[in-house]
Amino acid sequence: MARQLRFTGTDSKVDGCPALHTDESTGEIIVQGTPVTDPEDLMQLRHFGAGEAAVAVPRELLVNWGPKEMDRVPELVDRATFRRLFETFQHTAWRLETRRGYASDREDPDFRAFLATGSAPCDPDEPWFVTIKAQTAAGKKVGRVRVADKPMTTEQRFLLDYARHNAAVGEDIRYLWREDASELPAEDFWIFDSRLVALLHFDGADNITDIELITEPAEVVRYAMVRDAAMHHAVPFDRFAATA
Repeated sequence: MARQLRFTGTDSKVDGCPALHTDESTGEIIVQGTPVTDPEDLMQLRHFGAGEAAVAVPRELLVNWGPKEMDRVPELVDRATFRRLFETFQHTAWRLETRRGYASDREDPDFRAFLATGSAPCDPDEPWFVTIKAQTAAGKKVGRVRVADKPMTTEQRFLLDYARHNAAVGEDIRYLWREDASELPAEDFWIFDSRLVALLHFDGADNITDIELITEPAEVVRYAMVRDAAMHHAVPFDRFAATA
């Protein structure tokens, strides 16, 4: 079915800028521009999916004529796209964990072993450990702050014990008590390179339902401020464990 396009603004003959059109049925913005085809240029582009193309447009086209609606449309991604972020980030990946438990942990055989023995094993060849070890060995930073309750839930005690395995591949794992986390939002998210946030949505049974990517600069800055506040108050997992 053909798109129903509405001319949005600019005229290349008059303004020296390409044109914008809006798809009336989907709200998508169609940008006129010069295709980027140089292989070396394309190699530098990140987060492009199969079948996507790049075009170059003047900055003033988006500044002066881009849509200014305040309602943000959530960008949801699948698990495979989310996992690739841990392979493509350039400098830092950091997470805030605020829930009292996660369904994925309860389904983990290592969790069942922890319940039986009080100690959580791990397989160092698991994809997560292999990926993070490679990234930290390359000089990149990976870390997280976990909020814990008094008394700690079983899932939180499992993760605290498991933190030694995360630290072994270079993760910086820190903790703070919930009573000391009042200025932090009750959200779980990863922030990559201080430019992209992956906000994790959960259902009542602690299952991840959606993964939302946020790139709007003001929102990313807000999450970066949360990260800074959490890191200011949190302590390394081993020191926390000694007093928990």
